[in-house]
Amino acid sequence: MALAALAAVAGLSIGFGARFLSPGDVWAGLWDPASPSYRIVHEMRLPRTLLGLMVGMALGLAGAIMQALTRNPLADPGLLGINAGAAAGVASAAVFFGVGTFYGYVWFALAGAAVVTALVYAVGGGRSATPARLALAGAALNATLYSYVSAILLSDSQAIEKVKFWTAGSLASADFATVQRLLPFFAGGLLAGLLVARPLNALSLGDDAARALGARPSVIRGAVIVAVTLLCGGATAACGPIVFIGLLIPHMVRPFTGPDLRWLLPYTAILAPVLLLAADVLGRVLGSPGELQVGTVTAVLGGPLFLYLVRAAK
Repeated sequence: MALAALAAVAGLSIGFGARFLSPGDVWAGLWDPASPSYRIVHEMRLPRTLLGLMVGMALGLAGAIMQALTRNPLADPGLLGINAGAAAGVASAAVFFGVGTFYGYVWFALAGAAVVTALVYAVGGGRSATPARLALAGAALNATLYSYVSAILLSDSQAIEKVKFWTAGSLASADFATVQRLLPFFAGGLLAGLLVARPLNALSLGDDAARALGARPSVIRGAVIVAVTLLCGGATAACGPIVFIGLLIPHMVRPFTGPDLRWLLPYTAILAPVLLLAADVLGRVLGSPGELQVGTVTAVLGGPLFLYLVRAAK
């Protein structure tokens, strides 16, 4: 069912745009070089859809493993400031170093995400962190970093033009070069995230119980920081800060999979891009003949959806 939903929304993502493509046109555009839709699909729609798949998986998985590590149901790369750290790194690269490419952005984004991940965990209390302290630390860093991003971009009009769509969270500039460059970071983060599923299950019982089960808490935490840094840093460098994906999807999946991360993480990785691509398609439909950026759509939809989930869980 989850894979069917992902295939369906991927087909919609390829079909919708300035020119609507029917399912037949989409199929022909994917496989028949002689088809009139081949160029549209391969040069515009397919790279955008693939980037949405990767970014959605990255943000959903990062949110799920952050919630498991911190035992905080509000943990999310956006709310805890991790995306803001990556955004601050990219904005600094654009303003102070004149960087304007994904490959230039990504190293600054990874550094920013890593620093903020470590800071949130440390300021929140480390091993003794409580959900409330982590949320407060993340909110404080998030506000500070976005204020910093706004301030330095306003000081440089050329930088604003360079990253205008990126700051809104957009898939509009996707191409195969960006997809290929993101792939190593995405694959590394995805692998690290899925490999920590079993150890994180043990860590949820407490450090002492985890050690008794053969797990090493410090190694697990280090692996989670690496995974979150690769996933969030790469995703933010590619298409800007996008919120609520990592927060919502684990909450939507958990009633069906239970708390076992060996089931929760794979389902989150499949369903997170469903939400992101659906938001991207909705933005193209509502903003026609232009489009609403996907980051704007997820921000508008995310709040009410999360409030509904909170009320439904009571």
